[in-house]
Amino acid sequence: MLGLRRLLAVSGHLSGCRAPAVSPASAASSHSAFFVRALQILAQPGPVRIHKLSAPDAGIVELRLERPEAKNAIGKGMLQGLRSAIEEVEADATAKVVLVASSVPKVFCAGADLKERRLMGPAEVWDFVNSLRSTFSSIEALSIPTIAVVEGAAFGGGLELALSCDLRICGKDAKFSLPETGLAIIPGAGGTQRLPRIVGRSKAKELIFTGRRFDAAEAVTMGVVNYCVPAGEAYQKALELAQEINQKGPLAIKMAKKAINQGAEVDMTSALAIEEECYEQVLQTQDRLEGLAAFAEKRKPVYTGK
Repeated sequence: MLGLRRLLAVSGHLSGCRAPAVSPASAASSHSAFFVRALQILAQPGPVRIHKLSAPDAGIVELRLERPEAKNAIGKGMLQGLRSAIEEVEADATAKVVLVASSVPKVFCAGADLKERRLMGPAEVWDFVNSLRSTFSSIEALSIPTIAVVEGAAFGGGLELALSCDLRICGKDAKFSLPETGLAIIPGAGGTQRLPRIVGRSKAKELIFTGRRFDAAEAVTMGVVNYCVPAGEAYQKALELAQEINQKGPLAIKMAKKAINQGAEVDMTSALAIEEECYEQVLQTQDRLEGLAAFAEKRKPVYTGK
């Protein structure tokens, strides 16, 4: 409603200015046409859309990038859309798995919106990149699994977005790169940290120093992606993985993710202590008892997340 009020204000419908005298019929027609147009503008999809799947896939949430005119380049609008979407997922107790995909054919995300970036001063660029880094860290910090679905280009910030997800699936036509050094900057949204943790320091240095592109076959060999499938089939493979995960105990999945992520950042003794803590969290749950009962009764368990 606030957006509609702003549209009205801009048009003069809520201003104190007097409009030219018109007949009542003309005025009604004008007002009606304006409200229709205002609602059409407000109804237009933003650059990021959330779609919750229904039964039997309830619990799977799609986060879709939809900025075809810019190949999903990340500008201010896309960044705000990502932040809002993440906040919505965090607040949704029914969400169990997130698929991060593109609705734009043959492109996942082309990276930063360089046309918009050229109009920013250094301070504004600094704030934008810090916000983008924080946003990708929020994706990584989600308690539920995230799966990036990559078809086509994943360059710069697009690859960094994919790297912030737990799993990555790509089509064989996917292309990847962190080209920032060619622009005299560095990957600033997590690329210098997440990539070496996945492919190792030496390989990450090569890819970042040269900024070269690599294809889907090399991506799967290096471990950048979990699976490479025929072009156009990445979403289906990601959905199958999400469906498998969705059948497991949701609290167990959350604790497994926490144990792996936190344990990887500390020494083995501390990591095992984290595992112990996480195991304790699932020990007294109804789901654990349901799992044992389902096994004994030779049926599928029905988990409630309690």
